[in-house]
Amino acid sequence: MTAIDLEAEYNVALRVPESPAILARWQAASAIERSAARTGRGELDHPYGPGDRQCYDLFRAGLRAAPLAVFIHGGYWRKGDRESYAFVVRALNEAGIDVAVPSYSLCPAVSVLQIIDELRRCLTALWARTNQRPVVIGHSAGGHLTAAMLATDWSARPGIPADLVRAGCALSGVFELAPLIGTTINVELQLDPDTAAAASPVFWQPPPAGRALVAAVGEHETGEFHRQSRAIAAAWGAAGVQTEYLSVAGTNHYTVLEELTKPGSALFGRVVSLARR
Repeated sequence: MTAIDLEAEYNVALRVPESPAILARWQAASAIERSAARTGRGELDHPYGPGDRQCYDLFRAGLRAAPLAVFIHGGYWRKGDRESYAFVVRALNEAGIDVAVPSYSLCPAVSVLQIIDELRRCLTALWARTNQRPVVIGHSAGGHLTAAMLATDWSARPGIPADLVRAGCALSGVFELAPLIGTTINVELQLDPDTAAAASPVFWQPPPAGRALVAAVGEHETGEFHRQSRAIAAAWGAAGVQTEYLSVAGTNHYTVLEELTKPGSALFGRVVSLARR
């Protein structure tokens, strides 16, 4: 059996040489969205914890009792911020969905497990502010964090409904972290076999039956990204979670996220359906 080149499988920037231009496009569109939000229905820079990066932006659709989506950005837990991902908000707002976009602390200043705890704190703060159970959407590392939020035992948190997160859409997620240990990505993540296993949602107790997860991945992504999404959909589906593995035609690790800006896309339709369920 030929060994898998895990660096090539997971170091997505190597496979998408145009990624700097894509990221620049996202930043420009996001700057316009945040600027408009300051004079519109946006509520920016809300703290959910004491850390400099523990803040979220809330973009309102302007409808009474609008459902809430939380979008968690990617960057392999080591880069990225909410300011660069506001471009995903407009189409969801126009579909009548409020959207919160948090930042979180990054590796190596904190561990992946600490980042998971930060997002739990963020969703707790959003519940206190909105009284809404969110659909959680995340891309790449955010896909991993989406699965972690869906599998969290919220009943252990006072004042929080046990079913706080009932649905999620994970785009290009990594749900088993051990394959990253031997890659250059781990220079900052600093995972070992024990911490990688502890931070891998695919090995956790699955969410309760009836929860829903769409595990989406770009058609042109590596075999490992497809394997990871199929694996969590299969494992959680066997436990009674309503799962779907979705290969998004014509997209790569970056452009799959842009499907969230296209109201006619299959991925956008899945997210709106989850938000309204």
